[in-house]
Amino acid sequence: MFGRKRASADFRDEVRSHIEIETQRLREQGLSEAEARAKAQRTFGNVTGAQERFYESRRWLFWDTLARDVRFSLRVLAKSPGFTAIAVITLAVAIGANAVVFGVMNALILKPLNVPEQQSLYEIKRADTKFPYQSYLDYLDLRDQNRSFDGLAAFSFAEAGVDTDGNPTRSWVNEVTGNYFDSLKIQPYLGRLIHASDEHGTNSAPYVVLSYPYWHAHFHDDASVVGRTIQVNKHPFTIIGVTPPGFQGTVLFFSPDFFASILNAEQVDGTPSTLNVRSARTVFMTIGHLKQGVTPAQATADLNSIGSYMEKTYPKDDGKTSFTLVRPSLIGDVLGPPIRAFMAGLMLLAGLILLAACANLGSLFAARAADRSREMALRLALGARRLQILRQVFTEALLISVAGGAVGLWASVLLLRALANWEPFPRFPIHLALNADANVYAMALVLAIVSGFLFGAVPVRQVLRTDPYEIVKSGSGAKVSRRITARDALLVAQISICAVLITSSFVAVRGLIRSLHANFGFEPQNAMLVEAELHMAGYSGDAMQTMRKRLIAAVQAIPGVQSAAMISIPPLDGAAGSTIVFKDETADLRPGNAAASSFLFAASPGYLEAAGTTLLEGRSFTWHDDSDSPRVAMVNPVFARKVFGSEAKALGAYFKRRDGTRLQVVGVVEQGKYAGLMEQPAAALFLPILQSSESDSYLVVRSNRNAEQLGTVLQAAIREVDPELPLLIQTWDQDLSIALFGPRMATLSLGVLGAMGAMLSITGIFGMAAYSVSKRKRELGIRIALGAQRKELLQAALGRAFKLLAIGSVAGLVLGLLATRVLAYIVYQASPRDPVVLTGAVLAMLLLGLLATWIPARRALSVDPLILMREE
Repeated sequence: MFGRKRASADFRDEVRSHIEIETQRLREQGLSEAEARAKAQRTFGNVTGAQERFYESRRWLFWDTLARDVRFSLRVLAKSPGFTAIAVITLAVAIGANAVVFGVMNALILKPLNVPEQQSLYEIKRADTKFPYQSYLDYLDLRDQNRSFDGLAAFSFAEAGVDTDGNPTRSWVNEVTGNYFDSLKIQPYLGRLIHASDEHGTNSAPYVVLSYPYWHAHFHDDASVVGRTIQVNKHPFTIIGVTPPGFQGTVLFFSPDFFASILNAEQVDGTPSTLNVRSARTVFMTIGHLKQGVTPAQATADLNSIGSYMEKTYPKDDGKTSFTLVRPSLIGDVLGPPIRAFMAGLMLLAGLILLAACANLGSLFAARAADRSREMALRLALGARRLQILRQVFTEALLISVAGGAVGLWASVLLLRALANWEPFPRFPIHLALNADANVYAMALVLAIVSGFLFGAVPVRQVLRTDPYEIVKSGSGAKVSRRITARDALLVAQISICAVLITSSFVAVRGLIRSLHANFGFEPQNAMLVEAELHMAGYSGDAMQTMRKRLIAAVQAIPGVQSAAMISIPPLDGAAGSTIVFKDETADLRPGNAAASSFLFAASPGYLEAAGTTLLEGRSFTWHDDSDSPRVAMVNPVFARKVFGSEAKALGAYFKRRDGTRLQVVGVVEQGKYAGLMEQPAAALFLPILQSSESDSYLVVRSNRNAEQLGTVLQAAIREVDPELPLLIQTWDQDLSIALFGPRMATLSLGVLGAMGAMLSITGIFGMAAYSVSKRKRELGIRIALGAQRKELLQAALGRAFKLLAIGSVAGLVLGLLATRVLAYIVYQASPRDPVVLTGAVLAMLLLGLLATWIPARRALSVDPLILMREE
């Protein structure tokens, strides 16, 4: 393979030498020079044939044939730059879309956590709840009594105020148990990590371990930070180390700024410690590596035996307890199923885009093969084998697919890098490693090759059935088939896929528009949210309650502010707390006897006016509802029906919380959304903020002033009260970005895929219509010469294209309406039966048809019969 030129030259020299020797011998026998050379050459035979036999006998000809086919294909494609460009761009769009979706799915689902031995890492979750919370005391029992794990560690999330240089900032922290890093087998990049030996009781381990990105961004890779003291919520903590660059915790998309001991949660959270309260589920996640040889089923049985022990020992706190094992990366059952379902749906739609592209290119290749039928017939007549022509067709297809795959992969890499730097929620440390890896490159290569074979195989039947005698005899004329051909079927399939994507896009857009104007149980327009985490500035107890009053008074004094109040967590913020409640007559306050599970909010007087929430019955809170007054509450209708049987019985009635506290209902508020747009109507409980231990504080400010100007005034007013208080000021609509993220992403993704499908559909219809017009020019010229009208010409030239467009559109709309039922589970208020959606989809397909056939229609109407007859 690598020395063929030298070998051929050697053989040529040997042949020449042989002929020279024979010529010399014949001259010695008395022949002349010319006669001797001629006889020597006749005796030797065909020199060129000998050289060819030598060449073929000494090497594998596949590479030579491939190189010849590639060179010829490049010349053929270069002669049709328009066709080549359209084909490459079409495939680049389809493969690029698949590469981007696969890259995101690879980062979210396929790519494991960056921890050693991740295949044996599991999260322990209670079977009776979707979230993986445990109490710290339950975690200790699981850790010490299990026989299935090498070590069980636990952690929680928290937000804290960090002061490193006199400028307090908000940072996210993972509160971890002392064995967290040792259980995960994580080694420090700098300094050391937290160990179990550091823990000796509450607030006994004032140490922090910085994450590598936080150390790089805030300390500029300064190795001397180890040993430095920083202020965390006004408490001194010592930096003892830095984690390795690739480690960002054990939740795939959440990147904490630093790690601290869970025993210091009182200082980091700014609230009284609940680690010794078994009913307080303060541990977010419990994780560990299974021992070698232990199966998940065996570990689950082991954990459930410990759960039975907890049920008997702590019946009031734990109730019925059983456990399951899930993978920790997407917080188990919390985000795993919806994200997997959404990514599977996107991957399916991206696959439909690729199928539409292959159908498009298959149709174009079939039309191109028909145009080149005379060329193929001449090659067959001159002795070419059909296999050689098919090999040439597949070579052209593979060259286009590889070029399109390369362009699509390049674009997808750029887009994935942009997505990796995207921060959808600036408040949260959301980060995904979306860089294209070997999996993405391999997938793009496979799709490119498979796509090339798919659309390259479409004209195979045409080539195999080509009759060179009939084609050469028929000259340049071509018959126009009236039967449904493979090209027609491909075009119908392509249009159907496009209609499915467009219908899904319309359904998603309509659902998003409705969700933006839905009744949430509050009015986000003209409202600002100020997150003022008082515990980050060192406030607690009575000092916190006093500061809350001062902040509300300072904001209410701002000109243009209609109302201002405070709430612990705004509805739909993504962090709503929950509690269980009991009927007043219930004496056994075990979880199994609870009357309802309810969302829990703590609100100040004036909250209903500031939030735009309607009070249905009773009264709202006043400043007299403080810690020295009887405990009161406001509830929503679902709470009233679950606990009291009806809304009418709720006002003035009593119920109990888990600690036995009796509360009287003084007001009933309208039903709303509290945790997510897709939630079923849920119970909600509002407590007076002066009677609550909640430390979170959000100011709700209603005003008709410009949001940007009001934000500046709010910051100045609050800074006058406390200049060191960390603040986050945004509109309530901006805060809803978390709740609306799923619908917005679904709408955006489907919109992009719908646009791609529309583009492919336009090119497909255009190709078919243009081909039909080009093949029927002679017929159209005769029709014009005989007096045909414009309408009759268009019907003859484009009637078939519009018929296929109608068939594909109807099929696609039906399939789209069936497929978009799935969107109802992702996009709030998405309805496939919306008449606006149906009308929009029909008009969109009609517009696509008009756009695609506009140029072919102009060509059909501009046919000059005189010129055509002269050409004939």
